[in-house]
Amino acid sequence: MLEQIDTDFVLLSPAAADAVRELLQDRRLEGFGLRVFVQGGGCSGVQYGMAFENNFLDSDLTMEAHGIKVVVDDISIGYLRGASIDFVDGPQGKGFLINNPNNISACGCGGGESHSHDSDGCGCGGSCACNN
Repeated sequence: MLEQIDTDFVLLSPAAADAVRELLQDRRLEGFGLRVFVQGGGCSGVQYGMAFENNFLDSDLTMEAHGIKVVVDDISIGYLRGASIDFVDGPQGKGFLINNPNNISACGCGGGESHSHDSDGCGCGGSCACNN
């Protein structure tokens, strides 16, 4: 089991925090946080997205996990509460994995309840309409 910081909206693993930290440093994005959001469409209903951002709204929910600022908008939180974000590096590649226990629809491309967002934007091997 991963050691994670429990929050009132998302879990961020140490591996995910390290990957985000490295990307922020490589891109020299001081003061930026990780925005996590949902958007409609695709084979599994809502799709997950992540972006680096430094423009935060008063209505955003923010937290800090393992030194990383995580931001979720007030609409997406209804879909993301209790979700976990991890970073995996394995035989099928490396990328971020969002596991959402609230997801009740199954992805027809093998994604099930875990949706990975790697460098191609979709952990479904490109067969899903992942919109990141």
